[in-house]
Amino acid sequence: MDDHVTIRRKHLQRPIFRLRCLVKQLEKGDVNIVDLKKNIEYAASVLEAVYIDETRRLLDTDDELSDIQSDSVPSEVRDWLASTFTRKMGMMKKKSEEKPRFRSIVHAVQAGIFVERMYRKSYHMVGLAYPEAVIVTLKDVDKWSFDVFALNEASGEHSLKFMIYELFTRYDLINRFKIPVSCLIAFAEALEVGYSKYKNPYHNLIHAADVTQTVHYIMLHTGIMHWLTELEILAMVFAAAIHDYEHTGTTNNFHIQTRNPLPGILFLILRSDVAILYNDRSVLENHHVSAAYRLMQEEEMNVLVNLSKDDWRDLRNLVIEMVLSTDMSGHFQQIKNIRNSLQQPEGLDKAKTMSLILHAADISHPAKSWQLHHRWTMALMEEFFLQGDKEAELGLPFSPLCDRKSTMVAQSQIGFIDFIVEPTFSLLTDSTEKIIIPLIEEDSKTKTPSYGASRRSNMKGTVNDGTYSPDYSLASVDLKSFKNNLVDIIQQNKERWKELAAQGEPDLHKNSEDLVSAEEKHAETHS
Repeated sequence: MDDHVTIRRKHLQRPIFRLRCLVKQLEKGDVNIVDLKKNIEYAASVLEAVYIDETRRLLDTDDELSDIQSDSVPSEVRDWLASTFTRKMGMMKKKSEEKPRFRSIVHAVQAGIFVERMYRKSYHMVGLAYPEAVIVTLKDVDKWSFDVFALNEASGEHSLKFMIYELFTRYDLINRFKIPVSCLIAFAEALEVGYSKYKNPYHNLIHAADVTQTVHYIMLHTGIMHWLTELEILAMVFAAAIHDYEHTGTTNNFHIQTRNPLPGILFLILRSDVAILYNDRSVLENHHVSAAYRLMQEEEMNVLVNLSKDDWRDLRNLVIEMVLSTDMSGHFQQIKNIRNSLQQPEGLDKAKTMSLILHAADISHPAKSWQLHHRWTMALMEEFFLQGDKEAELGLPFSPLCDRKSTMVAQSQIGFIDFIVEPTFSLLTDSTEKIIIPLIEEDSKTKTPSYGASRRSNMKGTVNDGTYSPDYSLASVDLKSFKNNLVDIIQQNKERWKELAAQGEPDLHKNSEDLVSAEEKHAETHS
């Protein structure tokens, strides 16, 4: 990086010198027009070349893993990071960037939801009946520590259905977009069937409910919901709910490597060769969106039936972009694009910021409490191992982290946190600060709360008898606490993995009873 900066400065020294000489000549009134024109053109050409070079550097993903030294990160972990979070199969055709769709700060604050209805007692609504245990569990839905496994147990393994219904009600999306309640329930139940189709240990309806709740938390506690329109909030919740619909429990690369149909093999489950169907590009992610929208072709599940043509199209464009952004092979490109946007005066693009939120929520379990994070990790590793079993059956080499006999779980999580999770959440907090701080400052200058803020400051909670009224106005947003909480939890989890790695990787392959006992023992000794 230092060498790159030195070379760039060297290239700029001559045009800088020329321009300064011209300034002095102008001050003396002794300027030759021809020389002036030539020097300005020369300086402009050099600046343009440097700009192009810098843009290419910012968009280059090949060097993103160059800092991972072979002696500090096991080769298997490096291979997994490279194969999962970078594209190694040819050049992707770059889609032209949209122009940022920023509106004025006042308009951004004004565009939003009617929040005095957002936190009504949704379980009193006609439609979905809430069991008492579900009501109790959902009292914590606004918390980062929300236990989605507890909700799944309380709801009889219907955590996604209740999460969708709860958030659609809280954000008043059912009323705003005239969504038939029967259609919403039928659609949510169909999603649950699709998520359960392949009995995945990790990519299942609980994961979908977890990501949906995490998206809600981020919108709520960063103040981003004040920046989004009602349609964009609908897109966020909807995209989170469907983002892994009918996931096969195997990776995109597995589908790409196993194109030829063989009886009984997992890649036949989609009833078509999805790798060929989607030309090896974001194979599963394309299927998630397509299959979810296919559900809504059935009249009884068409939750978007009353959207205007423009809203329907805008929503679909947002949902497609967000779900495709969960393809981990595009991770570094996504991070670089947004990091670059942070340096631009135009600001951040709505769709790309929303995509970052969904992507962060999708990989958020290392930022959750150790109990939740460890449980999710073990579920994901079991899913990897099941793929490894299939690869062995097919005579294929093991994909990274898919060999249940040799995979280093603790080391993989340390690498995942260091190179993926921490940078992602750091960028998320930087992005929300750039968006929300100006909104807070503008809102504080007005004598009366703005259109959106006035309604969001009077939200009613769904706890107790409705007397609890959490303040989620712009003035209450605490980005510092949001950031510090994430940093602390991630660091604690990383230290736990280091402890386990020091004890020896084989300890991580014990059965679940041993793992639970170890967690309880650790909690007792540290309480």
